[in-house]
Amino acid sequence: MPEEYPTSTFAVAADQGRGAGPELHQFLDRLFDLSGVDLSGYGKRALQRRLRSLISGEGLSGLGELGERIGNDPRFLAHVLDRLMLRVTTMFRDPSFFRLFRDRVVPLLRTYPYPRLWVAGCSTGQEAYSLAILLREEGLYDRCRIYATDLNEAVIEKARSGVLPLDALEEYEQNYRAAGGIRALSDYYIRGKASAVLDPAVLDRIAVFRHDLARDASFNEFHVIFCRNVLMYFDEPLRYRVHQLFSDSLVRLGFLGLGQSESLHLSRHESQYDLLSRRHRLYRKLG
Repeated sequence: MPEEYPTSTFAVAADQGRGAGPELHQFLDRLFDLSGVDLSGYGKRALQRRLRSLISGEGLSGLGELGERIGNDPRFLAHVLDRLMLRVTTMFRDPSFFRLFRDRVVPLLRTYPYPRLWVAGCSTGQEAYSLAILLREEGLYDRCRIYATDLNEAVIEKARSGVLPLDALEEYEQNYRAAGGIRALSDYYIRGKASAVLDPAVLDRIAVFRHDLARDASFNEFHVIFCRNVLMYFDEPLRYRVHQLFSDSLVRLGFLGLGQSESLHLSRHESQYDLLSRRHRLYRKLG
């Protein structure tokens, strides 16, 4: 028998500033037991908004019924994880960031024999793909290794596939050109009737696998870490934990790229980095 859950509706009061209620904590514990995915360090307000939308859309009575259903239906469990961990990603997102990376970081990467780059929270892989194409155009890709990680097994499989949605290709092409691309983005994929698939040569140096920023340790030393538009979903203790993980994982004088809504300003790790671009949230670890 599945564990019994309160059938009372999800407490709106928690989203009105009074903190997360016991039903939310119980649901997150249940989710972790079933999936191994720990969302307890995610910002509670964002979680509650997504849960309310999910509960309403599925016609459920509240968190209790949602907890029961994820225990009885593995496919629905995967659907819930997708909805709760949704992150928007596009190729060459914020093109000026990639142009800055090409101009400021790539020349320094040339000084390393085998640069290692980590895209943490890679979602469906578009940022890792973008980085691979940029490095290939700069003649560095053959001696680089890109590690792309995420917590969600479903998006990891999509990232490994190299499949691109047709309806996004025009946006990707515009971003690529604005980011300083020197060819046509279509040179890097084969277009089919339902989707486009990246050239295998683009995927060749990308390793995609599961890594939990909330629980897992560092697994290598890196010259570059991208974690863009991920930390904004975390609460303060988890952000501290992740920044410590990145600091431990970066080589001396390594580079850290964050999202435009994220910053090390006034954090306990700010003194460990030199700010290269405030606008683009690009940092370099001090020697």
